[in-house]
Amino acid sequence: MVLGASGYIGGRLVGELLDGGFAVRCVARTPKKLEAAPWRDRVEVVQGDVEHDLGDAFAGASAVYFLVHSIGDSSDWVDRERRGAENVRDAAARSGVRRIVYLGGLGDDDVDDDTTPALSEHLASRRDVGRVLAQGPVPVSELRAAVIIGSGSASFEMLRYLVENLPAMVTPKWVDTKCQPIAVRDVLRYLVHVLGVEQTAGKVLDIGGPDIVTYREMMSIYAEEAGLRRRLVIPVPILSPRLSSWWVGFVTPLPRSLARPLVDSLVNEVIVHDHAIEHLCPAVLLSYRQAVRLALGRTRSGTVVTRWADADSAGRHAAPAPTDPGWAGGTQFTDRRVRSTTSSPDEVYDAVCRLGGKRGWGRGEWLWRVRGNLDKLVGGPGLRRGRRHPAELRVGEPLDFWRVEALDPGRLVRLHAEMVLPGEAWLEWHIEPAGRTGTKVTQLALFRPRGLWGNAYWFSIAPFHRFVFPGLLDGIIADAEASPSPRASERTTTERAA
Repeated sequence: MVLGASGYIGGRLVGELLDGGFAVRCVARTPKKLEAAPWRDRVEVVQGDVEHDLGDAFAGASAVYFLVHSIGDSSDWVDRERRGAENVRDAAARSGVRRIVYLGGLGDDDVDDDTTPALSEHLASRRDVGRVLAQGPVPVSELRAAVIIGSGSASFEMLRYLVENLPAMVTPKWVDTKCQPIAVRDVLRYLVHVLGVEQTAGKVLDIGGPDIVTYREMMSIYAEEAGLRRRLVIPVPILSPRLSSWWVGFVTPLPRSLARPLVDSLVNEVIVHDHAIEHLCPAVLLSYRQAVRLALGRTRSGTVVTRWADADSAGRHAAPAPTDPGWAGGTQFTDRRVRSTTSSPDEVYDAVCRLGGKRGWGRGEWLWRVRGNLDKLVGGPGLRRGRRHPAELRVGEPLDFWRVEALDPGRLVRLHAEMVLPGEAWLEWHIEPAGRTGTKVTQLALFRPRGLWGNAYWFSIAPFHRFVFPGLLDGIIADAEASPSPRASERTTTERAA
């Protein structure tokens, strides 16, 4: 059973387990998010939340992978991590589970001098979760990793955007901290392998790649692999973690709520001290340079399987949807635009699915970029998260500062805003046939304000809607008419043959 199958590691691990011959059950807070996964028809999916009653989700499971991580989700994320671990530990014991496999973090917590910094809140929480799981009767195999390098990982994306956007960087002393990065495919190999090695039960195992490097060296190697000029890195002793996280949050796709705990962890040396895993699960591991090269290749080809942003943001799953009854969420403001086109519903749907990322948001693109930059300034994701694939969307995945909430091919696309807002916002398109060959498209921008500031926000930006939203819909129509849908072409061919 995999807890966290909609996340970065879990989404990839499920496929590896299936290829290894295991029967897999996925427990997800929002099962619909897994519908587009390539392995969906080969697994059992059960609804469940690690922080609440898991019911019979564990029934019949022989082993449980605990891969849920709440870092940066909310101000109480550390407490939430502990509660989730306690809940999983107890549910596993009641259900007769024989093994728990947990992916934690490296870092030396035996601080015996004034020169070694204490573990950051992030790494200390990872360590605490492992201890909580181990307090139960079910043996735990805890793998501790440092920076995981793979296309779409938070660490790789932070590294990529910093190096590509900044030819020169002023950094704190952490730039010379030692680290032992590991390729994501090697992490997955270890996670699968330990399940078949009885000696790993009840063990804490350090895992890392073959290279021990500093963060400065990591950036230098990335620049070489990306074909960039050598980056100038100037370390200074006065740049605070808070200021560093603000800068990382602005330059990279990571929101400040996630950047802060990650940056705080950079002061801790994270290298392998216990090499037991090398004897228990021997493997030839990828070097850091090889891992970067592979991750860059997938990023450039648009074949990223999972991304760090795939998991829900805090509280989003509990927000009322636009289809809820009026009593569910109070006042709702709406901007409604309607257009007709000679394109088919499939062609319009495909055009909507191509929005965002490098393609942008139609006419008035500069206004979208201004809004994205303002969002980054206040700690939101901005537009830098981009998109996983240039033309395909999946329910639950991020799309710039939106998240895909609903897809009904040829009929509906709904996005939920994850920018910092005094309320909840959605953007959706309803697509329906009009006449024998045309299509009617209804575009709705919905906003449910939170308090006085929410109402003030809506009325302050309403004047800009007349520039942004008509241009957005006009751009969709123009794209649909210029790019015939493969599905529509196939249907036309069939009709002609008939």
